[in-house]
Amino acid sequence: MQIHKCMIALIIYSFFIHTCFVSGDPTEDFKIERLPGQPYFTFQQYAGYVYVDNAKTRALYFYFVEAETQPESRPLVLWLNGGPGCSAIGYGLFIEHGPFRPKGDILIKNEYSWNKVANVLYLEAPAGVGFSYSTNKSYYTLVNDHMTAQDSLEFLNGWFTIFNKYKEHDFYIGGMSYGGHYVTQLANLVVEKKPSYKLKGIALGSPLLDFNTDANARDEFYWSHGLISDNVYHLRLTVCNSSQNLRESLITGNISSACNTTSILSLEQVGASTNLNDVTGDICLSSDTSQSQTESSINPQKFGTYIDVCADNTTTKYLNREDVKKALHAKLVGVNSWELCSE
Repeated sequence: MQIHKCMIALIIYSFFIHTCFVSGDPTEDFKIERLPGQPYFTFQQYAGYVYVDNAKTRALYFYFVEAETQPESRPLVLWLNGGPGCSAIGYGLFIEHGPFRPKGDILIKNEYSWNKVANVLYLEAPAGVGFSYSTNKSYYTLVNDHMTAQDSLEFLNGWFTIFNKYKEHDFYIGGMSYGGHYVTQLANLVVEKKPSYKLKGIALGSPLLDFNTDANARDEFYWSHGLISDNVYHLRLTVCNSSQNLRESLITGNISSACNTTSILSLEQVGASTNLNDVTGDICLSSDTSQSQTESSINPQKFGTYIDVCADNTTTKYLNREDVKKALHAKLVGVNSWELCSE
């Protein structure tokens, strides 16, 4: 009788455990309890992988942070960084508009985080960027914008299956730089395929849309600010301009001697001590993060936040820590270290 009672109890217990497992919240596997050095917070954050092919050879990595207040009624924003090959985790999350920024060995709160007003999903795409990977190495030689958009759409379909409650939220896709291609092509696919989630709009920040217009503006900008001479500017206009330079480096991978020469002349005159994205701003002068502990490129009294001019170095160091990767449910596949931008 005693054995019989124990068997019944065991069966009931097993049924209870199985029921809990089957009906449990699938998002729990992705939940981040706390990142190393992270300050106090009340919102939820998640991270992990979603496979984007049937053979499960490609997995895209994401970080998702819920809005600080009323996440159930806030919009959902997908953020993509450009490059091509640059990380939305490294740049978008930890340098630009995520809830935290690395400072030395700790994280500090970003007073201008987008999750104050929205639920934000950061995606590293395509595979090979950041923690995203392909175990089929031939993919890296074949990947193009169309494949990137297709994989990002598969990611969204998989992600919304896990985070099902966000299907009813207003959904936006945003990005910067080469994201001008990523965002628009993904949005076009979403409109074509008509999935169950609700795309409301897109946002483009300093996007690359047209090589001739966007890239050649840099030559004129440097010249008009006295950073390159009249002669070098003339060479850029007549021999090889920035758009041709980009096409050769990004598309053919074979830079002509004309483009190589004019590019070297231009960069020599601009100088290594110039911030190419903000010619009046500071640059990181050290290979470590000591400078960022004492200097700020923006007056903190005016803007009320900490600016790390060595943010690239600080973020790269933080994301290569084993305890950080473990907390983020991230891993390195086929590479020895995490990088802000990947070839």
